Amino acid sequence: MRHDSLLSTFKRRPLTAKPIARPGDTAWRTATADRFDLLIDGAAYYAALDRALDLAEEQLWIVGWDFNPDIRLRPDCEESPTLGARLLALAEAKPGLTIRILVWAMGPIYSGKSLKMFSGQGWNEHPRIEICFDTRHAIRGSHHQKLVVIDDRIAFAGGIDLTAKRWDTPEHRPDDPHRTLPDGGAYGPVHDAQSVVEGAAAAAIGDIARRRWLRANRQRIAPVRRAGDAAPFIATPVFSDIPVSLARTEPDLRGRKGRNEAMRLTLAALARARRHIYIENQYFASRKIARLLCEKLEDPNGPEVVIITTRSSHGFLERLVLGANRDRLLRKLIASDHYGRLRAGFPVVPRADGTSEEVNVHSKIIVVDDVFLRVGSSNFNQRSEKLDSELDLAIETDRAKDRTALRALRARLFAEHLGASQEVMAAVLEGNGSLTEAFDQLNVGPRGLRPFEDARKAGPTDLVIGTDLVDPREPWWPLPRLFRLFARS
Repeated sequence: MRHDSLLSTFKRRPLTAKPIARPGDTAWRTATADRFDLLIDGAAYYAALDRALDLAEEQLWIVGWDFNPDIRLRPDCEESPTLGARLLALAEAKPGLTIRILVWAMGPIYSGKSLKMFSGQGWNEHPRIEICFDTRHAIRGSHHQKLVVIDDRIAFAGGIDLTAKRWDTPEHRPDDPHRTLPDGGAYGPVHDAQSVVEGAAAAAIGDIARRRWLRANRQRIAPVRRAGDAAPFIATPVFSDIPVSLARTEPDLRGRKGRNEAMRLTLAALARARRHIYIENQYFASRKIARLLCEKLEDPNGPEVVIITTRSSHGFLERLVLGANRDRLLRKLIASDHYGRLRAGFPVVPRADGTSEEVNVHSKIIVVDDVFLRVGSSNFNQRSEKLDSELDLAIETDRAKDRTALRALRARLFAEHLGASQEVMAAVLEGNGSLTEAFDQLNVGPRGLRPFEDARKAGPTDLVIGTDLVDPREPWWPLPRLFRLFARS
């Protein structure tokens, strides 16, 4: 069995082991969430955000890889305004509110827009709506965090930006008339997730936003003046009074040390798994994660591993490298699956003509056993390790009620992809709780998870040569490297 030097740090420990999320190591900070919920798919997130916006009084932060003011949070409601109009009305109705929007400068361009769309629109000319396009990032890196914070009281964080091609329902109907672009065009089904937290954990996410704002435009914003206890926003939370850990990725920049808590957290969590590893991610192209999962699969007493990821790639280079690397690493896992505990697939939904349409998986979720949940912005690719800015939230618990809730949450996610009801999924899992048996038993209809056929064929199992050119792992600083090279000569 191969052992990477970093992976060996996270060997299986007894139940009395120290926490997976440890501030200063695998996390930045841990704070209590009065309430925590996972909003599955964009429709749930956008509807919750639409309600939460009305509660903002002092600070509203929007931080993202991309931002589009022309989307509507409630496209299923005819009277729903555009996001830009919604924010303008909010600022006009709340004299004490300042809205700050921080977007990666290249995000709108990468998603096919121009920065000109943000000028002369009226909504962003309001004196208390500030928008900043963040250019302070590593060469070839991006700002990939996706969060909204309201008065340090409510925060949303996960995989969903406030931009086009994000809204969808759990049904993922191929012909959903509400899944449209601002120009009226249609886009395909997409699965995603965003967490919502209340309490001190929300304030900690607010600190992330303020730190980013300070670095982007050198303006320090004080935290919100805390008022008295407000009525709960999340009516029926999945978790209550639970510690939430924040893990970041920040690249090495001149004068500032990088942080890779997010990858360390992921590796530590996967290494701790005993019975089940459930993964949803846009990519599966991380050599480190694949190696660790191979070790788990080679262990005769290791956990079941379920991987749900996207098949289609965006563009030729992504298909050539990230798509090929997914197949190669899955092939490596299949070769290590001596005990039949691996299941991997991409979700599809049936069209009216009997064919299938793929669901684009954009979520970034890990559930380990029934004790650990991670949701955030980090992908299973190289650039999320040390290059892009990322933010993941994690909960870790040994309370019986939380473990029951986490099992139900995992079953809900799994059932969606298999086209099963939550009741049917619960009944299947009621016996021995096997995810692989549930996969095999329920994955029989026109909606379900389809295998990656190329990964089943013989072929290479290491990353494509030149991967670092398309999916770099860390910042590339040519001049310092040249200086070091000449210094050695």
